[in-house]
Amino acid sequence: MPLLDTRQNRDLTGTLIADIVLQLLSYVAQTEREFIRQRQKEGIAAAKARGVKFGRERKTPPSEFYPLLAQWQSGTLSARAAGEQLHVSHNTFLKWAKEYPSG
Repeated sequence: MPLLDTRQNRDLTGTLIADIVLQLLSYVAQTEREFIRQRQKEGIAAAKARGVKFGRERKTPPSEFYPLLAQWQSGTLSARAAGEQLHVSHNTFLKWAKEYPSG
């Protein structure tokens, strides 16, 4: 449409029309994003109601965890070193230590 061609009409009217069209397209895009988020939220709620689990399964500590936990609690081993021996991050080791304080 020649009315929306901003390459030719650089006057006040052309700029006004271009700004209005841009605002309108921006509004339509924002509204569509909100609809997408709403539909996504409804889909997730329906899936959870059906019992679908999201995310990956939690790691459980291996049997070597508890001796290392005792060493960590006594102060002879750092969480980072314990995590390296278990092949997990020190944050995972600390999470397990909080979750499973004793064997």
